[in-house]
Amino acid sequence: MSDLLQFDPYEERVCIIVEKVFFSCQQRECFNDFPVALPTSGGPFTFVSITFNNGVILPESIIITPIPSRPNFARAQFTVRICFTLRVRNAAGTIIPITGCLPDILKDIVIYHPPTRSEFDFNLRVETRSELLVPAMISDTDVILTVGSFVISKLTGFVQLAINAFGYCPEPPFCEEFPSESPCVDFLNPNLTPFPTDFFPPQLPSPVPRF
Repeated sequence: MSDLLQFDPYEERVCIIVEKVFFSCQQRECFNDFPVALPTSGGPFTFVSITFNNGVILPESIIITPIPSRPNFARAQFTVRICFTLRVRNAAGTIIPITGCLPDILKDIVIYHPPTRSEFDFNLRVETRSELLVPAMISDTDVILTVGSFVISKLTGFVQLAINAFGYCPEPPFCEEFPSESPCVDFLNPNLTPFPTDFFPPQLPSPVPRF
């Protein structure tokens, strides 16, 4: 029997433990004119920015149901929550953060979910990207947002895979030191400030010798 992991000086097969994606699919969600309450005092306010977090699945919402008519597939029901930090500037010029979440997204999709031993754990995951579709509007009491979200649902599991490798990685380069705030320290370091090549004035070129 041949050795599947036979060493090759230029290429070898190694086993690694990775979280493999068994299934993934994409959807889009749109939240039109979603209001976020402003502070009750300190106005008028102006919109500054908004940062969205990656969506998360609420663990207690997950329901996986096999589909008898479709072997290896299942119905997946779960809730996705996308939170954000919104920043507004009050009348005094102070930037005030406002945290909140978009309306919960109720998912009811068909996923690839093959049967496996009871000890093997599948993981249901999501990745999201959310963005403002139009500039935020400010009313007397709310910031009005229109948000579009891309949602990728994934079924993953940790497995051992054999992959081709080319040995260990070469040693990394030296770290780049952050420039010092002291000009004398930089000047006295010949690596940071090499001796100038134009220290002396240029010479008259020597005549070409004749033979």
